[in-house]
Amino acid sequence: MTVAPFIPSEGRHLHLHDLRVFHGTEAWIFDLDNTLYPAKSNLFAQIDVRIRDYVAKLLDIPMEEANTVQKDYYQRYGTTLRGLMEERDIQPDDFLDYVHDIDHSVLEPDPDLGRAIGLLPGKKFIFTNGSRGHAERTVERLGIAGHFEDVLDIVATDLEPKPRRTAYDIFLQKTGVSPARAAMFEDLSRNLAVPHALGMHTILVVPTGTREVFREAWELEGDDAPHVEFVTDNLTGFVEKVAGALKS
Repeated sequence: MTVAPFIPSEGRHLHLHDLRVFHGTEAWIFDLDNTLYPAKSNLFAQIDVRIRDYVAKLLDIPMEEANTVQKDYYQRYGTTLRGLMEERDIQPDDFLDYVHDIDHSVLEPDPDLGRAIGLLPGKKFIFTNGSRGHAERTVERLGIAGHFEDVLDIVATDLEPKPRRTAYDIFLQKTGVSPARAAMFEDLSRNLAVPHALGMHTILVVPTGTREVFREAWELEGDDAPHVEFVTDNLTGFVEKVAGALKS
């Protein structure tokens, strides 16, 4: 008997991919901010404000000008931190400590997500351009910390940020993950281009019910590009369906 393919329809896109392509996946890689928690929580918005504040104080410029510098560095270098390092020769520790000094209590525990991730076979990793401390506080608040093998943060990748190829190479070297047996979840399309080229399955996580979020337009360009295999606005539901497909 021929089994009909499972066609996912999460989000505002219909990607004609059979979820059974995840058979053989041994490593599940999750971005942190606006991926493991919903963008509507505005947790990352706190970081965004503190980055702008840091830039304004460092360069002694008005907040409006600091915002322009922040976004320019972010676009050209992958992170504002990398731009400040290359153009202003700053040390990263103070920056990382300052911008991640935020209120994580705005996050609601997410036991359903934890259960869903627990259904996936193999190892799970967090791969973030943020700091390890921020990642650990975030997943502890969400109640999902116990599901992850390790956290690879911006320090672990020698301050090389996604989407730079070097960051992914370092991740793979340190974790021993085989790209052909891995899947990556991200909220930024551009951060999935290298994983897809390396052979990973790629999943773009967009805000619940909409792709209209408070980001620059260039950030969301390419969400229907070939390097994006799946799009979902419900991470928990998507992971549950993947786990279900793997059992079938």
